[in-house]
Order: sequence, then C-alpha cells, then structure tokens
Amino acid sequence: MKFTDFDLSKNSDGLLPVVVQDSATLKVLMVAYMNEEAFEQTVATGQATFYSRSRKAIWKKGETSGNFINVVSMYPDCDNDTLLIMGKPCGPACHRGTTSCFDTPDNEGFVRKLQSVVQQRHRDMPEGSYTTYLFNKGVNKIAQKVGEEAVETVIEAIDGNKERYLYEASDLIYHLLVLNEQMGFSIKDIEDELASRHK
Repeated sequence: MKFTDFDLSKNSDGLLPVVVQDSATLKVLMVAYMNEEAFEQTVATGQATFYSRSRKAIWKKGETSGNFINVVSMYPDCDNDTLLIMGKPCGPACHRGTTSCFDTPDNEGFVRKLQSVVQQRHRDMPEGSYTTYLFNKGVNKIAQKVGEEAVETVIEAIDGNKERYLYEASDLIYHLLVLNEQMGFSIKDIEDELASRHK
C-alpha cells in the first residue's frame, strides 16, 4: 500500500483521513490525518504518525506522552480515500487521558481486552497471578475449571438466580479464555468458526 494509491482528489487539503481502532477491543480510539510523509513514517516505524493541521507539522502519536499506537494492520476504505489503522495503544489515546477521543463506554470490548491480558500472562508468567497458576497446572486443570464453572452457571440459570448466574457466567468466560489460549486459539478463531457455520 502506497500513499499515492489513495484518491484524495475530493480532499482540498490533500490529506488522508485516518480512523484508529484498538486491535484488541475494536474500540474506535481517534480520527486524525496523514500527509505522504506521515504515511511513510507510519509504514517505516510501525507507529502511528500523523499530520497536525493546526501546527502544520508531522507528529508521532505518543512522542511527548509516551502513549504510542503500534500499528497491527491498515485498511483503505471502499472509496480509497480514508484509512483504517488497527493498532495496539500504549496508554490513553486521547489528550484528555481517556482511552478514546470518543466517549463510548470504557468497558466496550472488555472481553477482548481480558483476552489480551490472558495472552500477556501466558507470555510473561508473572508470579502470584492466578492465570499463571492455571497455565502452570496445564490443560487438565484449566479444562476442569471450565467444566466446574459451566455446571455452576447452569445451576444458577435453572434456579433462576440472575445475579449468581451472571457471576458464574463471567467466571466461565474467563476460564474459557484461559483454555482457549492454552489450546492456541483466540476469540477471532471462534468468530471465524461461527461465521463459517452461518449460512
């Protein structure tokens, strides 16, 4: 993908609008602009770099705050005049210190965020972490916990105890994320499998 591939004929300033989305939670983080230099720097460094219309200068997101956005993937839109960046934010994306420049709920996409925490625990195996304990015990223990939480979830559903059901269902989802990681799969893999069944 090259900057010259984009059709910016409708943009009087010749800038490319960019939507930035968290690759883990799918939360929309911000909207900014790129000129060719910012685009090339983004491609070369793997960190989101933009053009400030007010300062008329290049700025790498996080250069002063440390809240960089590491690019995972980039997609042009259907008209080839806007870019979507899927990235991993290193801290808040907004200058206000909030996760996003848009005031959507902070817990939006939290299951995916929790998945990324589980994946990080699996990589780092920090001492004192319950998730580390499960990975150390292996697939049999993790699968046992999924089974226990599934049974407890079913019991609360049959008893009609909605508060306890929600608690146990949340435990089930967490342990299933751990088992999924142990088995080498992600939420996206499950989505792909479900999508393949949807006719």
